[in-house]
Amino acid sequence: MSAEGHAGYHSHWKKYLYVFILLTVLTVAEVIAAESNWAYTLKAVSLSVMAIGKAVAVAYWYMHLDEDTAWMKFIAAVPISAAIYACVVILEGLYR
Repeated sequence: MSAEGHAGYHSHWKKYLYVFILLTVLTVAEVIAAESNWAYTLKAVSLSVMAIGKAVAVAYWYMHLDEDTAWMKFIAAVPISAAIYACVVILEGLYR
């Protein structure tokens, strides 16, 4: 490949390392929360929030939404908001 093909390329390795560390910390926190003696509702809410956080992090950084236009971010936010809504409905059902 010629030198012109690499002109617009920039490395993402630092960002990927930071996201990897974030996802590792969230995974360890999920394991700790799952094995804890917390009340069922607290455990369910904390695990749901951490799972949504991991999904948002993967979508935002690994799918490069941080470099996309506002319209593409909006399109990606629709399924994420549907997942959040589904989690809220499930958690609401726990209180009935």
